[in-house]
Amino acid sequence: MRPRIFRNFGTKVLSIGLAALLWGIVAGQREAERSLRVPLEYRNIPPELELLGEPASLVDVRVRGSSGVLGELRGADLVAVLDLRSARPGRRLFHLLPGDIAVPAGVKVLLATPSTLSLTFEASAVRAVPVVPDLDGDPAPGFIVGRVTTEPATVEVIGPASAVQKITEATTEPVDITGATSSVRDTVTIGLPDTIARLRDPQSGMVTIEIAPAPVERILERVPVGLRGLAAGRRATLRPDTVSATVHGANSAVSALTVAGVELYADLSGLNPGRYNLPVRYQSTRDVTITRVEPANLDVTIR
Repeated sequence: MRPRIFRNFGTKVLSIGLAALLWGIVAGQREAERSLRVPLEYRNIPPELELLGEPASLVDVRVRGSSGVLGELRGADLVAVLDLRSARPGRRLFHLLPGDIAVPAGVKVLLATPSTLSLTFEASAVRAVPVVPDLDGDPAPGFIVGRVTTEPATVEVIGPASAVQKITEATTEPVDITGATSSVRDTVTIGLPDTIARLRDPQSGMVTIEIAPAPVERILERVPVGLRGLAAGRRATLRPDTVSATVHGANSAVSALTVAGVELYADLSGLNPGRYNLPVRYQSTRDVTITRVEPANLDVTIR
C-alpha cells in the first residue's frame, strides 16, 4: 500500500510549482510610488449644521506598492473619507491622515494633500415661505389673469440660517398662458433657484390660473341724482340734477347696465335751509364699479 504522502503526488507537485512561480513573479516586482487624485467624501456632518462654500471634492494621494499593482490602480479605486462629527459653527480645521484613505490590499498611503482642510459651518434653519408661480406669456386679447393659486401654497426651506432668512418665496417652473381664454392648470416643479438653501421636501405643485374677460369702461349720460336725508316738510332742488357716470366691470355686466341701474345721490342729512355745494355719492354693485361722476359736486338749495 502506497504511503499517504504519495497520493495525488502529481497534483501536489504542480501546485507547489505554481505557487513558487507566482512568488517569483511578485518578488521580482519592484516597489514603486505613484500619485493619484481621488474623491473626497464628507461624512457624519451634524444634522444641525450646514457646510458652507464649495469644499474640496478631490485630494492628491501618494501611494506605495508593487509596480504591477500600482500600474492597474485608478483614482476611482480609492476614496478619502473625512469624519466631521466633531464640527461646530464657524471656521474649523480638519486633518486628512493616511488612515483616512481606503486603499486595496498591498497598497500603502504615504501622504494626502492637502493634509489639513479648512471648512466653515453654520447653524441650520427651517422656514415656511409662499410658493409664487412663474407665469409665461399673456392671455388672448380681451382677457386678463385673475386669481392664481398653488397647491401647496407654502413649502419649507432648509439651509444655512443666513441664507434662509433672505428667502421670501419659492417659485415654480414657468406656466405657459399664451393665448389662453379659460383657466389653466399645470403640474410643475417647485424650487429655489440661485441659493444654497433647498426645499426640505423636494416636490411638485399644482398651479391654477384663472383667465377672465378683461373689464371694460362705459360712460352713461344724464344719470339722475337722488336726495337722501331731507328733513320732513322741506324741499330741495339740485343744479344740475343729472350727471355722467363712468362705470367699470365685466363686459357683459357693463353692456347690460342702464341709467336706472346706477344709484347716485346727494346726502342732505342734518342740513338746514340754505344753499350748499355737495358731492355726488354713489354705490357700486358686485359686478360694476362706478369710478367717476361729472360733475363731482352739485349746488343744492334747501327750503
